[in-house]
Amino acid sequence: MRSYLIVANQTLNSRSLTDAIKARLVDGPVRTHVVVPLSPIDRRLTWDETESRNVAQSRLEDVVARLREMGAEADGEVGDRDPVMAVRDAMRGREVDEVIVSTLPKGVSRWLGEDVPSRLRDAVPVTVTVVTQEEESA
Repeated sequence: MRSYLIVANQTLNSRSLTDAIKARLVDGPVRTHVVVPLSPIDRRLTWDETESRNVAQSRLEDVVARLREMGAEADGEVGDRDPVMAVRDAMRGREVDEVIVSTLPKGVSRWLGEDVPSRLRDAVPVTVTVVTQEEESA
């Protein structure tokens, strides 16, 4: 069974991520582990870690349920604020065939601005695939 580690936050419900998982399910059963990096909720100069953790946990529970409905084995965790560290932590003791990074579009994505995909490719010994959320039409 192929194993995928998905790292995402705001794009967990995106069509592009759903399509990427569906494409992998075509080849047979898959195991997924979702990592939602802890991200500040924009409140100007401060952020509440408890509130951010609750939002991340809720997003995680929603996507795990959706992945299971699609037919994938699924579990996950809220990870470190740094997506690269969150992935490295999640990979400890876990067999992973591919890391799927789901992100907002270029120009909006903080992760693309921080070059998270390249940093991940340098940090992990497996294929890193980037799935970008399509711009939502108004």
